[in-house]
Amino acid sequence: MTTLVCTSASAAAEPASRAPSYPSFASYVRARQPVLLRTARSLTANPCDAEDLLQTALTKTYVAWERIEDHRALDGYVRRALLNTRTSQWRKRRVDEFACEELPEPEPLPAGDDPAEQQALRDAMWRAIARLPARQRAMVVLRYYEDLSEAQTAEVLGVSVGTVKSAVSRALGKLREDTELGLVR
Repeated sequence: MTTLVCTSASAAAEPASRAPSYPSFASYVRARQPVLLRTARSLTANPCDAEDLLQTALTKTYVAWERIEDHRALDGYVRRALLNTRTSQWRKRRVDEFACEELPEPEPLPAGDDPAEQQALRDAMWRAIARLPARQRAMVVLRYYEDLSEAQTAEVLGVSVGTVKSAVSRALGKLREDTELGLVR
């Protein structure tokens, strides 16, 4: 009497006629999509491109669904569609570079347009605003970052327009005197 030690080995030894049969295209996609997506990801560097590639291959498979006689070979059919589609995309890739006598150089940025300097100024400004009292900070943010009028700011905070004007004026004075902002400018 023999006892099965490994059920996966015994399943592999069964005849191929026991392979899953998919009654519909939707059931096949639900069952095999993760495996096929891994295959598509191995063909492209970008995960979004892999999803597009799989979608295209599945569209081709859907069109040929009625012609595929042996549903045990569906994975091979889709893999071949993935590979053929990727090869076609690669061949169709356009090259937008042309040889010329002079190399085009970008125009140099003006002194104030350096993105690193702009980010440093933005960070310093937010730190300075964070040091303001809560009420002044709220008014400055609503007034200048949210672009509300003085009346709208007063309405949102439930104060008078005069209160908004005076609080914003004091806050701007504190920001002008902030030593950290002076260093960045």
